[in-house]
Amino acid sequence: MRFHVGKAYDDSDVNGYQGADGRLSIIVAMGKSPDETAATSPSLPMAPLRLASRVCDIDGVGPAKARRLARLDIRTVADLIRHVPLRYERQFAEGTINDLPMEGVGTARGIVVATRTMGVGRGSQRFIATLQDHTTSLSLVWFNAGYLRKSIHPGMKLRVTGKVKAFNGYPQMSNPRWEPIDQEAEPDRVDDRLRPIYPATEDLPSARIEEIVAAALGLVADQLVDPLPAEFCRQRNMPPLAQAYRLIHQPADEEEAGVARRRLAYNELLLLQMGIALKRHYNQTMLQAPPLRFSPAIDRHIRQRFPFTLTPAQDRVVGEIVSDLSHATPMNRLLQGDVGSGKTVVALHALLLAVANRKQGAIMTPTELLAEQHFLSIQRMLEGSNVRLALLTGSRRGGTSQHAAMMRQIAAGKIDIVVGTQALLTETVRFADLAVVVIDEQHRFGVLQRAAFRQDKRDASVATKAAPGATSGKKTAGNTAHANTATNANNIAATATHRSPHYLVMTATPIPRTLSLTVFGDLDVSVIDQLPPGRSPIVTRVVGPAKSDDVYQYVAKRCAGGEQAYVVLPAIEGAEEDAPIQLKNVLDHEKLLREKYCRGLTVEAVHGRLKTAEREAIMERFRANETQVLVATTVIEVGVDVPNATVMVIEHAERFGLAQLHQLRGRIGRGVHKQQSVCVLISEPVTEEARKRLDAIAGSMDGFRIAEADLEIRGMGDFFGTRQHGLPPLRVAEIPKDMDLLRMARRDAAALVAEDPGLAGESHRALRQVLLQQYGQTLGLIDVG
Repeated sequence: MRFHVGKAYDDSDVNGYQGADGRLSIIVAMGKSPDETAATSPSLPMAPLRLASRVCDIDGVGPAKARRLARLDIRTVADLIRHVPLRYERQFAEGTINDLPMEGVGTARGIVVATRTMGVGRGSQRFIATLQDHTTSLSLVWFNAGYLRKSIHPGMKLRVTGKVKAFNGYPQMSNPRWEPIDQEAEPDRVDDRLRPIYPATEDLPSARIEEIVAAALGLVADQLVDPLPAEFCRQRNMPPLAQAYRLIHQPADEEEAGVARRRLAYNELLLLQMGIALKRHYNQTMLQAPPLRFSPAIDRHIRQRFPFTLTPAQDRVVGEIVSDLSHATPMNRLLQGDVGSGKTVVALHALLLAVANRKQGAIMTPTELLAEQHFLSIQRMLEGSNVRLALLTGSRRGGTSQHAAMMRQIAAGKIDIVVGTQALLTETVRFADLAVVVIDEQHRFGVLQRAAFRQDKRDASVATKAAPGATSGKKTAGNTAHANTATNANNIAATATHRSPHYLVMTATPIPRTLSLTVFGDLDVSVIDQLPPGRSPIVTRVVGPAKSDDVYQYVAKRCAGGEQAYVVLPAIEGAEEDAPIQLKNVLDHEKLLREKYCRGLTVEAVHGRLKTAEREAIMERFRANETQVLVATTVIEVGVDVPNATVMVIEHAERFGLAQLHQLRGRIGRGVHKQQSVCVLISEPVTEEARKRLDAIAGSMDGFRIAEADLEIRGMGDFFGTRQHGLPPLRVAEIPKDMDLLRMARRDAAALVAEDPGLAGESHRALRQVLLQQYGQTLGLIDVG
C-alpha cells in the first residue's frame, strides 16, 4: 500500500486555499501571516492551535524541529495534516524478545548488557548494543551513529521498536526506535497496531513525525471544511474530509487506511475533472472562432501541394479536423501519431484551409531547430504557390529593421502562415486575422502558453471588429474583455464572448488513455494509427560500453556504403575533471569518430549552442549526404527528416526517458532502403528502472505500448512533468491504479457543471472557492482559455 501527500482546507480562519504552486497558501483573516503576527505581538497569550498556525506552535515542536519540518515543506499545521503516510507497517504488540516476529516490526524491552562501536572515522561508525530479557538476547545496530555511545550504556533499561531480521542465528534490529525506561515508573506496554511510515529525513525520522501529527490532529481535525456536501459523500460511500484525515494518519487496520485514501484520492481527481469540465464548458460557450468554409474544390487544391497521397488514417483525421473548423465553436483537438506517421501534412491541411478563407495560421514549436525544419518542409511543399510564409524564432528576432518589417506584414495580414517558437507569444507579434494555431510537441508547453493566443493577438486596427457570428451587444475579443475576465477571478460563469483561433495540438509522444483524461482532458483526440507506405522497420539493440569499438566499426562500414548515421550524446562538452559524473560529449566524440573510426567520411556536430545559420548549414549538408555522420544532442529529437539516415547510436541511453528514446529512434528508417535500419543503445544501467526502460524500447516499435510501459515504470507524476503541463500534482491519487475513481470523478464533474456551470449554488460554495484557488491558474480557469 503506497500513499502520497494529501490536502487540508480550513474555512474558519483563512481567506485562501491551495496556491498555484501546489502548496497550501493560507492567509489569516486579519491580513497578516502567522510569522508577522508573532513578530508584532510577542506578548500575546498562546492562541488555540489552528490550521493556519505555525508548526512551532505545536506542543513539543521547537525552532530546531520546525526547521527540519520546513525541509519537508511543512510550515503550518495544515501542511502537517496533509503530509500523509507513504505506507504502513504492522507493528506487533510488545512481547518478549523470543516472541518477536521475524521480518516483521516488533517491540520489546530489556536490559543493555553490552555495547561497542565499530568502524573508523566520523560518519562511518556502527554502534552495536545487546539487549537481553528473561528469554534471550537481541542485537541492536545503528549505522553512522557513533554518538549513541554517550546515550546508551550497559545497565540501561530500553524499549526498542523496529523490523526484526535474523543475523548469525539471533534476532537483530537495524536502526530501531528506542526510549529509556524509568526503572520505577515503567510505561505501558504497546498494543498490536498499524504503524504509519511518513516521508522523512535523517534528522527527523518517521516516528517523530508520527508523534507531532498525533499532537496536532485531535486539536485541528474538526476545523477541516469539506468542499463536498455530506449527502454527496454518503451516496459515494465516502467519509467526511475530517474523518478521512483522521483515518489516514491513525488507521486501526488496512481497511480504514484504504477508506481514507479513497476519499482523499477522489478529492484530488474530482477537483481536477471539475477544472477540466469548467474549462471545456467555457471554451464551448464563451469563445468564438471564425468558421472556415470547406469544399471538395478547396480540398483538391490543398492536396495538390502534397508530394504523396494521404493514408486512410490521415484522411480520417483530416475529416475530423475539417468538421471542427467549419463551426464557430473553437476547435480544441489533440493530434496523436507515432514518429513518422505524417502529422505535419495533416496540420498543413488545416493551415491551408485558413489561408483559403483569407485568414492566417501559425505553427509553434518548442525548439528553433524544429521550427526551422517545419519551415523548410512547408516551404518545399508550397514552392510556386501564392502562400506567404515567415519564420520567427528567438535568434531571428533581434531589433533589426527586417524583424520590424516582418511584424508589420503579419499585423497587416500580408503573411499567411508564421512558423516559430515561443517568440510568437511576445507582445510585438500581432495577427490581422488568426484562425488556426498548430502547436507541435504539446507536452513541452504549459497550458498558459497554449492559452496565450486567445488573448487578443490581432492588430489594434482589427481588434474592434466583431467576431464572425457574434451577436450584437456582446463584448468581443478585445483586451478590455480579457482584462475584465482575468481580474474577476471568481467569475467562472463569464458572460462575455471572446474571440479565439482554432487549436490543433500535436504530439509524437503517444499518450495513454489514462493520461488523456487528465493532462489533455479538455481536448478532443484524433489518432493517426497508420504509418505511410515504405517506412522500414527498425531493429533496436542494447549493448554495453565494452562493445563500442564493434558498434562504431559497424557504423563506419554502413556509412561507407552510402548510408548515413546519427550519434546522440547527452552533453555538449566534457565536465570538469573533478566532477562526480563524466559523460561522453558531442565535441570530444566528434573528434574521436573523425580521427579513429570514420576516416574518409565527413563527420559534423550539431547542438543547441550553435548559431542558427551555422546549424542550418550543417543540417542542410547532412540532408544532401555531404555529411555522413551527424554527432548531436537531443536537438534532433523531433522534426528532422533525412530519408537516407538508417543507423543511430545513442550513448548513455540509460539517461534518457522512454518517450525520448522512441522519438530519437524515429529519426531513422524514414526512407525506402534494402538495408535494415538499426538503432544501437550503448548503456550501463545501474537501476532497475533504467533496465526496464531499455527492455521496453528494445522490445517494441509501438509508441502506444511504449507509452503505457513508461507510465507504469515512472508513474504519472514524472511521465511528462506535470508542472510543465499546468497540471497540479496528484499527491494521493495514482494513475492508472485509480482509474475507477477517475471515471467516477469525470462523471460527477460533468454532472455538476451541467447542473451549475458557475458553481454559484450555496451547496457548491466551498467547492468553487477551493477549485479556483487550487486549480484556477494552472488549468486556465482564471485566464481565458
